[in-house]
Amino acid sequence: MFSIEIIHCERPVVQPKAVMFDFDGTISVIRAGWHPVLIELFLKYFRETPKGKLLSEIELEQIAKNNIEINIGKQPIYQFYSLVQVIRELGGISLEAEDYLKEYYQFLFGIVRQRHEQLQNGLDPQELMVPGTLVLLEMFRCYGLKLYLVSGTEEEFVRQDVKLLGLADYFDGGIYGGQKDPATFSKAMIVAKILKENNFTGTELIGFGDGHTETYEVKKVGGFAVGVASNETVRQGIDLWKREQLIRAGADWIIPDYTDIVQIESKLLKNK
Repeated sequence: MFSIEIIHCERPVVQPKAVMFDFDGTISVIRAGWHPVLIELFLKYFRETPKGKLLSEIELEQIAKNNIEINIGKQPIYQFYSLVQVIRELGGISLEAEDYLKEYYQFLFGIVRQRHEQLQNGLDPQELMVPGTLVLLEMFRCYGLKLYLVSGTEEEFVRQDVKLLGLADYFDGGIYGGQKDPATFSKAMIVAKILKENNFTGTELIGFGDGHTETYEVKKVGGFAVGVASNETVRQGIDLWKREQLIRAGADWIIPDYTDIVQIESKLLKNK
């Protein structure tokens, strides 16, 4: 049984009316493994640059992690805008960001296809979710909260994964994901849309996420941010790298998963 790690606030200041979830790493582990794939892709191109050849592997890896971290939660293309910039800073000649994105997807989609096939062949969907997800969603639905799914992953892929996991009916507020034109989507835009369309205040919003972007955007409007430092590989325990970035983003709590539903319910929904 885990304990909630209180970083800032122990509980929301008012009873919440809406909950916003990130998807990959927060609900789904279908894309587990994307992070090492992305780091290795960055390193591959950093090593080829004039300045990169003079740096140690540890130094290059730190540059990669720093640039990847700040873009987690945004559409994937932003990772490769960053890659292009760093390659040029290291004296290299880069391709277009879209070219690197295609290469990344070749690796990632091989992993994803295998997991889709497992689900289609009868694998229990909960095996590809963060532990406790279904119970958490049911709990929020019983309390009448409006649930939103907001992911930086392209919306068509998110909807496909959500359908395979059998979760579509839970998100009565809507499912939002990245668009072909990156300028038309951001988590900040969706947070503003949620508040405006429902006449909610920021304090009435809870956010669950395993990345910097959603955590920061929820806190920026005065919401309560639960940092989900999920270990996507073994599906138990804390991912220390995630924990570090979530704390920097302003998370109120750090949790590994949702298995201690009694404690989560008590602190989030029974604060009167």
